[in-house]
Amino acid sequence: MKKPVWLLPLFLGATMATIYFLPRVGAVAQSAIDMELPYRSGIWSLEKIQPSKDELTILSDDTDFSKALCSSPRAYEITDWGGLARDRIDMSIVLSGSDINNSIHRPERCMPAQGHNITSSGNRILELSNGRKFQVKRLISVQSVPLKLREGEDPKKAVKYAKFNCVTYYFFVGHDHLSNDHLERTLIDMKDRLVHGMDQRWAYISASMWYGDNLPGIRAVVTEAEADEKLRGFLTDFSEKQINWDQIIP
Repeated sequence: MKKPVWLLPLFLGATMATIYFLPRVGAVAQSAIDMELPYRSGIWSLEKIQPSKDELTILSDDTDFSKALCSSPRAYEITDWGGLARDRIDMSIVLSGSDINNSIHRPERCMPAQGHNITSSGNRILELSNGRKFQVKRLISVQSVPLKLREGEDPKKAVKYAKFNCVTYYFFVGHDHLSNDHLERTLIDMKDRLVHGMDQRWAYISASMWYGDNLPGIRAVVTEAEADEKLRGFLTDFSEKQINWDQIIP
């Protein structure tokens, strides 16, 4: 039995008409993250750094960045040149602009350009002293870092690299949601725009630490478990202080 030919245009017309019943997008809802980095977070000192040229070129102009090299002295460990050995965490916050498609993405998308070969991915739970807990993404990678040319060395020669094992944790912070999954974050964003008329800014926080027996300025072997523990401690303290938890839905 053939269906009436007028059903299809009627259905399309009704579907398009629903657009007029969707709420208009209101004022931009700001992320719950505080982009102004402290000089200290727990036992860690933060040295603010500028985003790279690649980040500024690839992402939209109204993307905001907060980046830092975080360091903490290692107990009773001295470097070969007589200074205190220090652990290092590379921390980055990227806050989306008006064009969310060109100003925020999964860290996995840009990490290969930074020399990372990602070997595994999983989820972890962080528990804060304020009673909140949330899921973060955990990545294991091997990062190739180009070595500086020696004095008089021909720059046209093949670039040499040092390779370091690396643990990275990351998650996204919206106006009232946290997520460690890019697809889930996108679906939350779509729902908020269509149902609540809320156009929110999202940020992602990432923190990375090298481990192994070849780390610059560290004589001891840093195990994967030690790097994990220190990253979790850093992110726990940092997140508790830098996120406005009154905005986040439990």
